[in-house]
Amino acid sequence: MRNAVAAVALAVVLVGCSSGTQSGAPGSSSSGGAPTGTTAPGSSGTPGTGSSSGNPTAPVQPPVSISEQKPVVPPGVTSVAKDKVDTTSLSDTYRDEAYVFGDGRDIEVFGVGGGCKEARAEITGQSADVVQITLVTITKQPSGTVCTQEIREVPLTVRLDAPLGNRRLVLEAREETG
Repeated sequence: MRNAVAAVALAVVLVGCSSGTQSGAPGSSSSGGAPTGTTAPGSSGTPGTGSSSGNPTAPVQPPVSISEQKPVVPPGVTSVAKDKVDTTSLSDTYRDEAYVFGDGRDIEVFGVGGGCKEARAEITGQSADVVQITLVTITKQPSGTVCTQEIREVPLTVRLDAPLGNRRLVLEAREETG
């Protein structure tokens, strides 16, 4: 019985992650929490933490989704040039790409999550030349539970104070225990 429940839960997560539209999914709300990033749609736990500016018009759904390990980029979304994305401090677990959309202030990056791991992105610095985003992986293992060890790429969206423009994007990672 436990395996059947786990299989159904995994199927729901996988369908939600691949559909690109996850209304009502955890993390799809833009209210509450710290105003510096977003929690991944489809990740377990707390609802989304809003945008970096606290602006309620910030996107709640990442526009780019992953299909067969490659991104599916809809019209109106632009890849940030590889020479403008610094991922030198990231391990190979993370994607080395970012996307800009909307009015140029909305940035999508990819964290890692799965099992008892949640993902979120935080804007940790903005200047005239550089935007720094930290990809946070939070491990939460409720007492008496067993966590699976799968890791998946999780699209995360942050909203900048001003359009990215020609600024360089620096991506870093941090792990926390929740």
